[in-house]
Amino acid sequence: MKRRKAQTTDGAGAGRSLTSVITASNAKRAIAVGKVLAPVLVPIVMRAAGAARGAWDDRRARRLGVSPGELTSYSGRGGALHARIAGIAASLRELKESGGRSAAVSTFVAETEPRLADLAAAVRAAELMPTERRRAAHRAVATELDRVEPELLRLLGVDSSTSGPTGLPGPG
Repeated sequence: MKRRKAQTTDGAGAGRSLTSVITASNAKRAIAVGKVLAPVLVPIVMRAAGAARGAWDDRRARRLGVSPGELTSYSGRGGALHARIAGIAASLRELKESGGRSAAVSTFVAETEPRLADLAAAVRAAELMPTERRRAAHRAVATELDRVEPELLRLLGVDSSTSGPTGLPGPG
């Protein structure tokens, strides 16, 4: 005895009922295919997910200017600011060790180190603030860091006035 095909209105099987698509034999076939493919596909999918996560972490770490191992130290909404503060603090230590004999360097380091500690505390405190206040606090900290960085570069002997937006020497 032949079964009749269900009449469809658009020719794509829209008129079929769900019970005619899911049958016992179709379910058994799907389970059998799953048993064969799962041991092959699961490790491949897991490896791809791990590689994607690693690439994402590397990208974030590169954007913050830290190593991927340090990325967890600079998480949260203020993570980028914490990374900037840590970078400036490390540069200050290097400046102090290499050229700390100059009066200008000593004065700059003595004034900037406590300021960086205050800015780091401000970023930590801003994490608990409402969104608008947190953003305003982060903008204020970023503005302060923007003031410190050119002076630090000048003391390190890097002329930042001739560099373009990419950090590479500009025209002329």
